[in-house]
Formats: sequence, structure tokens, C-alpha cells
Amino acid sequence: MAIEIPRITLNDDQPFAEVGLGTYKLTGDEGIDALVAGIENGYRVLDTAVNYGNEREVGEAVRRSNVDRDEIIVTTKIPGRHHGYLEAIASGRESLETLGLDRIDLLLIHWPNPSVDKYVETFQGMIGLRDEDVVRSIGVSNFTEQMLERLMGETGVVPAVNQVEMHPYFPQTALRAFHAQHGIRTESWSPLARRSELLAEPVLADIAAAHGVSPTQVVVRWHVQLGSTAIPKSADPERQRENADVFGFELTDDEVARVSSLERGRLWEGDPNHHEEM
Repeated sequence: MAIEIPRITLNDDQPFAEVGLGTYKLTGDEGIDALVAGIENGYRVLDTAVNYGNEREVGEAVRRSNVDRDEIIVTTKIPGRHHGYLEAIASGRESLETLGLDRIDLLLIHWPNPSVDKYVETFQGMIGLRDEDVVRSIGVSNFTEQMLERLMGETGVVPAVNQVEMHPYFPQTALRAFHAQHGIRTESWSPLARRSELLAEPVLADIAAAHGVSPTQVVVRWHVQLGSTAIPKSADPERQRENADVFGFELTDDEVARVSSLERGRLWEGDPNHHEEM
């Protein structure tokens, strides 16, 4: 039986979910099978990107699933090499063709790439794609408060989502407060702090034991209670279910604070003021 993942509404009145499925490195037939399993397990937000090289697989999984297309929210991202007004429009249309779907539900700028300084023009192109119903919602990824302020000031449009590195080692407290002030949904990439010792932290084991759940579930639930959509990636159906099965318990305020107290900073040198990807 599919897990019921609650939905929220974005600032443009479009639906989103409290937990989504990351798809990085889910490619080929095995990737399609994993994605279909994710949909069958209850995931309704699928997160891909041009640079992941698996838009085709995501689109195929949506077609193969037994879930109505309107129930599934497909996200993809414009890479740095496609920044610019016309380039963004062409990129969005190319992604739509690769996906093989009727629309893109959420289109993000993957990285701001400030040295190129074209993210405002890129977002303006995305506004055009939204107005033409190629995409439903538009947002950004890896943007700072200052970048968001500039984007909103120069385009008059508030992004629906900002997808950023966020996990208990890097809770993004100030940025989340800014998002809440402006109605921007926080979305967390690497929500379980991959390739780190996070899940072995004693505080997570203690909280997990108190609720009869796993440390992984404690972390995903922490994201939910902070108002961020986590997008953990897994190709394993059982782990997919574990990651999504976090709505039958609730952390206390003290437990949320204890998880947040693990803060130590970014893990992968991904400061958007300096890190750029094309």
C-alpha cells in the first residue's frame, strides 16, 4: 500500500508534497524500475535535472506508473550553460521534450552562477515558460537571501521554491526564516547528509528509540516539522518506504532542537557565492 504523503500549497497555488524522491544517478532500466517503485510507494514529487542525465527515465517512469499524471509533480532544473533569457526558454522546452510529458510541474535554476550574472534573465525566461503553460511553477536552487532579494526586486515574481543543501549538520535557520517571510517553500537536497556520519549520531539513536523508528525517519521528520520538503534518494523500495513513512509520529520541540544542535556547516563546499556548475 502506498504511503500517504501530505501535500502543501505553494505560493502560486500549485500543489507540492512534504516529502519527495531524489533521482540523482537513477538511470537506465534499473533507474526506471526504481522510480516506478517510488511512485507506487507514494512519492508524488520527483526531482530531476538536465545535469542528472535522467529526464528520459523520469518521464518514462511517470508513464509506466498506475498513478494519474495530475497526481505527480515533476521537477527539473536549468543548468548553468543554459543561463540567459532565450537560453532558458530553449532549455525548458528541450527538457519537456526529453521528459516526454505534457508539462513540467516545477522548473528551477540549478545554480545561480553569480560570476556569469545571468540568473535574473534566466528567471525572466522561465516566467515566459510559465505564462505559456510549459511549466506550472518556477523556482530556484542554491540561492542566498541576497540573490532572492535581487531576483524578486528585478522580476516582481517570488520563486515558489528554493532547493538548498539542508540537513541537521546545516539547518539553514536564517534562510528558512527568510523563505517563511516571503512564502518560498524550502526544499532540501541531501537531506540525510550523504557520505557523512550523521545517521550514526547518538542523539538520533536516542530519539529514534523513543519513537520506535529509525534515525533516518527522525531526520526526515525533522525536515517535515521545520517546513522543508526533503527529497531523499533511494533505489531500494524498502528504503523508499522507510524514508517516506514519517507521518505516524511527531517530534517534540525539544527533540527538534536537539537534532538542530548537530549543526556544523556545509559539507561539500557548495557556497552559492563561489561554487558554480555549468
